[in-house]
Amino acid sequence: MTIISDGRGPSPYTYENTSRTRRAGGLVLHFHEGGPADPGAPVLVMLHGGGPGATAWSAFGPSLAAFAPHFRVLLVDQLGFGRSDKPELDKDFFAFSADAVAALLGELGIGKAHFAGASLGGGVCVRMALDHPDLVDQLVLTAPAGLALNLFTAEPTEGVKRLVDVNLAAEPTRAHLRGFLTSLVHDPALVTDELVEERYAQAIDPEARIGARRIGAAFAKWPEAGMLWREAHRVTAPTLLTWGREDRVNPVDGAFVALKAMPDARLHVFPRCGHLAYAERAAEFQRLVLDFLGG
Repeated sequence: MTIISDGRGPSPYTYENTSRTRRAGGLVLHFHEGGPADPGAPVLVMLHGGGPGATAWSAFGPSLAAFAPHFRVLLVDQLGFGRSDKPELDKDFFAFSADAVAALLGELGIGKAHFAGASLGGGVCVRMALDHPDLVDQLVLTAPAGLALNLFTAEPTEGVKRLVDVNLAAEPTRAHLRGFLTSLVHDPALVTDELVEERYAQAIDPEARIGARRIGAAFAKWPEAGMLWREAHRVTAPTLLTWGREDRVNPVDGAFVALKAMPDARLHVFPRCGHLAYAERAAEFQRLVLDFLGG
C-alpha cells in the first residue's frame, strides 16, 4: 500500500518502465524490476502483504529508488494478487507462493537472493528459507504472518477482524476499506480519501476477489501449515525482524518466539508505527535494510 513518500522527489522508476511478466512453473507472474544491469549484482526479492488490492508496486514501489542502486530488485506480485495468475491452490499459500517464486528465479537465472517480505509476504519468505534454502541469502521480515505467535494479544487481532469483514462482505463498502486501512497504521491521517478510493476500486475488482477467495480457502484447508513459528528453529539464514510497536495486525509480542528460536535473528522495533513499517518509517526502514544487507 502506498501511504507516504520517502521525500526524495520523483523516482526514475515508474510502474510502466519496471513492469515485467514471466511464465514460471506453468503460471504467469508479474513483477517490477530495477537496478544494475550487471548479471553479477546481488539480488533483492521483495514480497508484499495481503489485503484487498495489495500488490508489489503498492507496497514497495516507493522504496525501489532507494534499493535499486545497490541491488537488482524484484518486486513480485504474488499469485492471487495484482497482475499475476490467480489459480486454485493445491497446497498451503506459503508453500505455493514460495514454489512459484523459486520457479521465477530459475527462469531468470538467479541462483541466490536476499528476500524481504511484509506480513503475508514475510511468511512466504520464511517458507522460501525452509523449502528452498539454497536460494536464500539473508531475510528481512516485517511483521511476518505465520512466524508471529502472539503471547499476550487476543486473537483474532483487530486488523485480522477488519480484513475478514472486507473479504466476507457480499459487496465491500468504502467504510469496510477505511476501517481495515486504519487498522494498519499508527496515524489515521495517513488513510486519505484518495487512498480509500484507490483501494476500494481494487477491492471490488472481480479478479482480485477470486484471488482473495482462493487464498482464504487455502488457509482454511491447511491451517497447520500456516504455523511457521513451529519451524522457526530451522531458519538458519541471517534474519532481520522489523516490527511497528503499535501493530494491530501482528502485534509486536508475536516477535519474541521467533527471535528466541531462530539461530541468527535480530529485532528492530519502530516506535509510533503500525503494521506497515516500510511505509510509515520509510527512510529509517530503508537505511536499516541497506545496513543489514550490506548495500
